[in-house]
Amino acid sequence: MSELKPQISTGRRFNPIWVVPVVAIVVGLYMVIHTKLTEGPEVTIQFNTAEGLEAGKTKLRYRDVDVGVVESVSLNDARDKVVITAKMDREAADMLREDTRFWVVRARVGAGAISGLGTILSGAYIQLDPGNGKRKKKTDYIGLELPPLTPADAPGVRLVLYSENAGSLSAGDPIVYNGYKVGRIESVTFDVKDKVVRYDTFIDAPYNDLVTAGTRFWDVSGITVNATAAGINVSTGSMETILLGGVAFGNLPGVSAGKKAVSGDRYKLNASYEALEEDPFLFKAYFVVEFAQSLRGLEPGAPVEYRGIQIGRVERILIKELVSKRAAGSGEPIPVLVYLEPARFGLEDSAQSVDGMYNSVAAGVKQGMRASLQTGNLLSGALYINLDYYKDTPEAKIGRFGEYPVLPSIPSGLGRLEQQVSQLLDKLNALDVEPLLGSANTAMGTLDVTLASLTSTMSSLQVILDEEGTKALPNEIGQTLAELRKTLGSLSPESAAGQSLSNSVFELNRTLRNLEELTRNLSTQPSSLVFPSETPADPIPEARPQ
Repeated sequence: MSELKPQISTGRRFNPIWVVPVVAIVVGLYMVIHTKLTEGPEVTIQFNTAEGLEAGKTKLRYRDVDVGVVESVSLNDARDKVVITAKMDREAADMLREDTRFWVVRARVGAGAISGLGTILSGAYIQLDPGNGKRKKKTDYIGLELPPLTPADAPGVRLVLYSENAGSLSAGDPIVYNGYKVGRIESVTFDVKDKVVRYDTFIDAPYNDLVTAGTRFWDVSGITVNATAAGINVSTGSMETILLGGVAFGNLPGVSAGKKAVSGDRYKLNASYEALEEDPFLFKAYFVVEFAQSLRGLEPGAPVEYRGIQIGRVERILIKELVSKRAAGSGEPIPVLVYLEPARFGLEDSAQSVDGMYNSVAAGVKQGMRASLQTGNLLSGALYINLDYYKDTPEAKIGRFGEYPVLPSIPSGLGRLEQQVSQLLDKLNALDVEPLLGSANTAMGTLDVTLASLTSTMSSLQVILDEEGTKALPNEIGQTLAELRKTLGSLSPESAAGQSLSNSVFELNRTLRNLEELTRNLSTQPSSLVFPSETPADPIPEARPQ
């Protein structure tokens, strides 16, 4: 019997049991890599409350398609907001942009509409609106507490309306044109900086082409009743605007349309159409006018006119600004803030026209344009400011009062009369009166001597007139005139002296003619005085011999 020896092998054999963990590791790595490559981005959204939101259940949706899910719900560090962490699908990653909006869709019942009734059974969800902005790398967003009324990519124009009073308007109220709904108010907020109520609005396309720089907006909420001497005028909008409120817009006659409106443009919301007619223009050029006379009767809203044509209004009297300069007690003129409206001159109602207005006024001041106070109503004493050109005014330039240019002014009415009297008194005070008084005294002395001499002469003349011969002089003059008349009567043509004088004159004339003939002969025949002149021929011819 042979002995069996064990065979010892030094080679290593693969144990199949290790296949399982290797495959598991490979599959795990594949799943991790695949998940990292295929999963979408993670976003955080802040809301005021987490009502209706649950981690792992609440969906993110776009056009009713699930594009993500809420992973966690927690409070922020200040515990005043709720932070929602959601995982987006990879296909929805490009929806995260600069203007992407998120809001919670719940069942809502409001005055304007009822929405979100489907969430009563399915539960709330987060709605996503990608917007039109650039893709945003940051994934932190602040959610909207109220759903937007218009999608971000809707065609149209977004405008901002502002008003000093909120009125009865609210989000969702319609915007109408000629009674037809063309847009809506999206939100109503209060601007603390400007202290005005802000209305974010949207005008649907193609009606946004109706809005231009010259368009005006006014409130048409409810019913407006205006009682006048002509009767009672009742103005209403559509039934929707009567019950819920609304805004109308249009272009006023005489106001140029201007360029087409773009998103972000601001417009004033007027309280009514009647208020709009009183103040129809948006762009104004502001000036300060300083007056060194009483402003009693000048109130904010008083007209600013140019030769009877209204071109602006008084904004307010800057008494607080004057006090802040510590000049109220130093006799400084009182500044009044006014504005001129370029559109009243037929210019476009725009910022460019305002710049042109400043340049035109500066040129007008150099040519003598001044502001003055005028009486608008004698009974109430109301004043207004008038702009006009005045000749012989001192040269002036545009000054500055804070941020506003200053228009030079001239006194008017009693103030101007006082100034003229004051100027006259100043000129009189500036005269050197003493030499004039000395000359006047000398002239008065000479005048006294002259008057004394004249008095003496008159006394002497009176003595002469009182003499008997002087008194008889008129009778003697009368007799002399009678004798002269008698003498002249004797020289009449019918008298002998007159006929003798006439004959003498006749003879004298004949002698002068003979003398004239002699002078003429001597000029032609100077020798006729020495030699006799030739015998003239016999005018009768001699008889010829037979």
